[in-house]
Amino acid sequence: MNDMPKLDLSRRSFLLTSSLVSGTFVLGFHFPAAAAAAQDTEVNAWVVISPDNSVVVRVAHSEMGQGSMTALAMLVAEELNADWSTVRTEFVDPRENIKRNKVYGGMATVGSRAVRSSHQYLRNAGAGAREMLVAAAAQRLKVPATELVAANSTITHAASKRTLTYGDVAAAAAKLTPPAKVELKDPATWTIAGKPTKRLDIADKVHAKPVYAIDVMLPDMVHAAIVQSPVFGGKLKSHDETAIKNHKGIVQVVPLEDAIAVVADSYWAAQRAVKAIPVTWDDGANGKVSSASIAEFINSGLNQPEAPATRNDGDVKASLAKAAKVIEATYRVPFLSHAPMETQNATVRFSGDIVEVWAPTQNTESVMSAAAQAAGVDPLKVVVHPTFSGGGFGRRGGGGGTTDYIEQATKIAKAVGKPVKLIWSREEDIQHDYYRPISAAKFTAGLDAQGNIVAWNTRIAGQTILSTSAPKAIKDNMDAGFLVAFTDNPYAVENVKVDYAMRNTHVHVGYWRSVNHSQNGYFRECFFDEVAKAAGQDPYEMRRKYLAKAPKQLAVLDTVAKAAEWGKPLPKGMWRGIAQVDGYDSFVAAVAEISLNPDGSPKVHRIVTAIDPGYAVNPDSIKGQMEGAVVWAMSAALYDEITIKDGRVEQGNFDTYPVLRMHEMPIVDVHVVPSGGFWGGVGEPGAPPVAPAIANAMLAATGKPIRSLPIVRRNAATV
Repeated sequence: MNDMPKLDLSRRSFLLTSSLVSGTFVLGFHFPAAAAAAQDTEVNAWVVISPDNSVVVRVAHSEMGQGSMTALAMLVAEELNADWSTVRTEFVDPRENIKRNKVYGGMATVGSRAVRSSHQYLRNAGAGAREMLVAAAAQRLKVPATELVAANSTITHAASKRTLTYGDVAAAAAKLTPPAKVELKDPATWTIAGKPTKRLDIADKVHAKPVYAIDVMLPDMVHAAIVQSPVFGGKLKSHDETAIKNHKGIVQVVPLEDAIAVVADSYWAAQRAVKAIPVTWDDGANGKVSSASIAEFINSGLNQPEAPATRNDGDVKASLAKAAKVIEATYRVPFLSHAPMETQNATVRFSGDIVEVWAPTQNTESVMSAAAQAAGVDPLKVVVHPTFSGGGFGRRGGGGGTTDYIEQATKIAKAVGKPVKLIWSREEDIQHDYYRPISAAKFTAGLDAQGNIVAWNTRIAGQTILSTSAPKAIKDNMDAGFLVAFTDNPYAVENVKVDYAMRNTHVHVGYWRSVNHSQNGYFRECFFDEVAKAAGQDPYEMRRKYLAKAPKQLAVLDTVAKAAEWGKPLPKGMWRGIAQVDGYDSFVAAVAEISLNPDGSPKVHRIVTAIDPGYAVNPDSIKGQMEGAVVWAMSAALYDEITIKDGRVEQGNFDTYPVLRMHEMPIVDVHVVPSGGFWGGVGEPGAPPVAPAIANAMLAATGKPIRSLPIVRRNAATV
């Protein structure tokens, strides 16, 4: 790769050529690129070494700004004993995963799994490659391998002071049999992993070099804009394309089952034209659904006599009957959109019997499968060119219909016979999302005369994600995953019941950052503060008592309380709230410090948050992820909701679906406190404690619980 010609990598002048078709591996941010250059050596499936001694680490997961590309490379480089300054990365072609019998494992970047699901085989890959390089050096130097030391991509024989670089012996090493078993380093001895490290992609991003899918330009490429049935499940009934016959630049109108696309010589021309076509939709059975009718549907679940239970410890009914005080509350959250900054888009080119796809994705394998099905070809005939993604948050995870934009682009390109770039408008992106499910929780808790919790009953009603992603997987009206944070509630209460009234709507739902922990963490932690208030106890101290048998949760709770100086009076007009929610094998807590605006809404001044992910591969990226989670969660907690009228989503852009503005950004104080012994996720778990911490600060400020989100619109008639 050292001898590859320099290319113009400007995001706006990026040009891909047909030579890409033969490329097996695509560099993460060195576009375009073919497979490893002929003189480079693949030591194993993850490690490629060049004659100049540089190291390429292959990455099977997506990079969406979360830093996984760097963290994964750090794990390999650590065990490889590589010179980190020479390490680069390249994305893996999903076809290779099929051809190599899934050597790269699952390639989906979802559920905070990038590090926690692949750390073992990546570390093994680095250690195995190191042993092979040392064995090859031993053969070259004619000394026992035990006399050699590998460090900084160099192998040294101390006795003779001879050295060989990894590049010197890579070709010989690649011919050796990989070791059946390797010994991994004790994380306490790490020199690369575990240290704050600059991300590999940042410098190029600052200089606008990386290519995002929305930037891709191909020779003879045309552009497509689309409008889709405004009602989920609706169909295209009729359209009149004669209305745009005088529009310039129009190439073709492509009707689909539930959408219509206009293809033109520019996106601007395509977008103007598609908005001008008179279209009639068949709304089907869902054209009269509204937020009010959905609310009534959800409420019926809260109030039905019985529902399938997933946890039933002790005797809740009898304990409540004997309680000195009973606390009841109902909490509600709305549908939420992902709204990534880069809207859904894909570029597709048919080249002979090969289909090429450029797309922002969290799962290149799902892109390959979706394009293959839409094109009617074998998946191995689909070449996916991974790009950076301008956000994902679960929308591009590939499951349950979330490859819709891939399928559309493929069908349009096939119909037109030219390379096509399809871009969804912001309105299409927000109005045709796979939303965080609507949900509600009805609580009843009992206290004894001393203020101890003697019983806790939870009824959840809401729409399971399985209703969209895998309807056939629903058995007996139960989705245990919808009840996380309750079925595994760490608070030690003897009598506990958790049940679920499934209420599925016509609205598409999907995996939204932190998934069901997002709403259930808010429900649980806010109700806990209500119980603490009723018991006359400090909410932090009461949590400590009920987390006595949950040391990981207790440790992060204590960390944020100490950092926020819990118990120390704040300036007049300031209040604190606290929450802790574990998930994705990590433990997180947060404290929010707020004041009140004149209209009664909260002004968040500071968020103190702590995470224990077990092992922290790149603490710098973890800090960034936690800061991003705060922004994400605050936007949702304060402002965001998706509402339905006449079966249609009412919101369409950031004027009606706002995100946090820069002037609203609080100070974020992140504490990374890895305790070791396990591997937790980072991208998802930072979000759930934020909303309840803010809401609990509101309870402290006003004495009134915040039982529905978003907070700023909490008096709206939403569920």
